[in-house]
Amino acid sequence: MTTAGSGTGRGARARAAQRVQGTGVSVFTEMTELARSTGAVNLGQGVPELDAPAALLRDVADAVLAGANQYPPAYGFPALREAVAAHQQRRYGLAYAPQGEVLVTTGATEALAASLLALCDPGDEVLAFDPCYDAYPAVARFAGARLVPVPLAEDGERFVLDADALRGAVTARTRVLVLNTPHNPTGKVFTAAELETIAQVCQEHDLVVVTDEVYEHLVYDGGEHRTIAALPGMRERTITVSSAGKTFNVTGWKVGWVCGPAPLIGAVAAAKQFLTYASGTPYQEALARALGGVEAWAGELRQTLRRNRDLLTEGLARAGLRPYRAEAGYFVQADIRAWGYTDGVQFCRELPTRAGVVAIPTSAFQLRPGAPAHWVRFSFCRHEKSVVEAVEKLVNAA
Repeated sequence: MTTAGSGTGRGARARAAQRVQGTGVSVFTEMTELARSTGAVNLGQGVPELDAPAALLRDVADAVLAGANQYPPAYGFPALREAVAAHQQRRYGLAYAPQGEVLVTTGATEALAASLLALCDPGDEVLAFDPCYDAYPAVARFAGARLVPVPLAEDGERFVLDADALRGAVTARTRVLVLNTPHNPTGKVFTAAELETIAQVCQEHDLVVVTDEVYEHLVYDGGEHRTIAALPGMRERTITVSSAGKTFNVTGWKVGWVCGPAPLIGAVAAAKQFLTYASGTPYQEALARALGGVEAWAGELRQTLRRNRDLLTEGLARAGLRPYRAEAGYFVQADIRAWGYTDGVQFCRELPTRAGVVAIPTSAFQLRPGAPAHWVRFSFCRHEKSVVEAVEKLVNAA
């Protein structure tokens, strides 16, 4: 007779697979629960409080009422694929065929997962700049690959590419480089010179690039987002990922897309069809119309976010939490050591009680042993009154 805990009993069969072990309740869930239980201002997760375009919401409602509620084509609603291709041509001078070189996905995270499932075999290595979005190591592990962190370097109030660290991370097993620009969680925008260095490394070692550009429209202070796919020799080895969620404040819609050469996109589609197959028909129809006017909308959104960023950055400085420069995106990094902390997790667990504010420890995005633990990420994709309230609380608690 076997028991539930024996090697041949049901308990052994009921265990979780190794690929998901260690991916339990995240610090994001913990901090969100702290915000709820304490009533603290939540500057943790990047969930915008800001409104979506009214015309876009009306278009979705009209699409639902008109009956656009069944599966779209596997590659996505044709008009949205055409709008994505037109967007890439208009902004970056890149020509993609809507049929075969553009694929609509259930958000950018599915796009990343399908890309690594399509590109990686067990034992392959994937490079990503550290700190990095926490989905990258998870989806690499699901694909049987190992994510190798490449640390960004500090340069005053900015983060910069460490070219030597990048070159030193490449091995015979390296298959893919995941590039995130504009970058979460640091707010960095990779410069033209940095992208050229990355492109050179990828061409020298025959690497495929999966570039996550979901914050492409949210670059501040006259800065410019560049896509590595536009550099010489890179279009044919690059899968470009983006989405509607951050650009239009509709993160719950989960509509993303990938662009790239047909052989790579075909491989991604082969993986993606067994993840969700397809989703979001009315959202896709509405976004096909909205994407043509994205520049005007994004210009207004940038003004709001830049104002919030400045309020938060100045407030962190007044509170003695040294902020780093956020060139893009939703987040500001801060050095917490002036408050007597060296551990961002401890700081974030105590901050709701001490100051009535929730943040996220940057260690949640770091993979390499010995990485600095004194950074914390604050979000500013909130109503201005929320940012102002949080700043007041931090300054009073300093």
